Amino acid sequence: MGTLPSEWPREGRAVILFLTIVSGVAWTVVYVEAIRLGFRQRTYAIPAAALALNFAWEAIYAARSVATEISAQGVFNIVWGVADVLIVYTFLRFGRAELAPWVTRPLFLAWAVLLGVTSFAVQLLFVAEFGWDDATKYAAFLQNLLMSGLFIAMFVSRGSGRGQSLVIAVAKWTGTLAPTIVYGGFGNSTLILGLGALCSVFDLAYIALLWRARRRATV
Repeated sequence: MGTLPSEWPREGRAVILFLTIVSGVAWTVVYVEAIRLGFRQRTYAIPAAALALNFAWEAIYAARSVATEISAQGVFNIVWGVADVLIVYTFLRFGRAELAPWVTRPLFLAWAVLLGVTSFAVQLLFVAEFGWDDATKYAAFLQNLLMSGLFIAMFVSRGSGRGQSLVIAVAKWTGTLAPTIVYGGFGNSTLILGLGALCSVFDLAYIALLWRARRRATV
């Protein structure tokens, strides 16, 4: 998400690079676990709207990384974009079964296309409004907060932890907390710091829900 300002001291840049790698690895764990659960449990493991926004974000910024300069964040963007293709496949393959019977296959696919087109449009509107550097951060944290809320909604709607795991929940929290420190703390952005803090509130609540469900299932 964004680039590291050249005026930051070397020691600070080293810490920020470390946090960028922590975030990148944590989110990669989220995606790998989502793929594993999706195929194993024949469902999708990331909420649909958040998945569409993530796929659009990663496709756009991975392409930009390839076209401009490959950074540590750029490498992760490319890896995430490839992983998202498989997660989107699990959604298209198994997602219809999660909906009401009146939602036919053609209607489901039309909804999926609308989600995808809308998500790409939203990402490009962020770029048009804020420019590449700011758009990547603002869009990422807003959709991250949306994802945090939608994970809880998924847990409630499914009535269990099916298609979900503590690995995803903890890795998502970690993967969000690290860039919150980078762009909210080091970057001195009240907006990002606030959005990141709200993500942590929802993420920790989601972790608690999954932990409670797991303990009750083993009793």
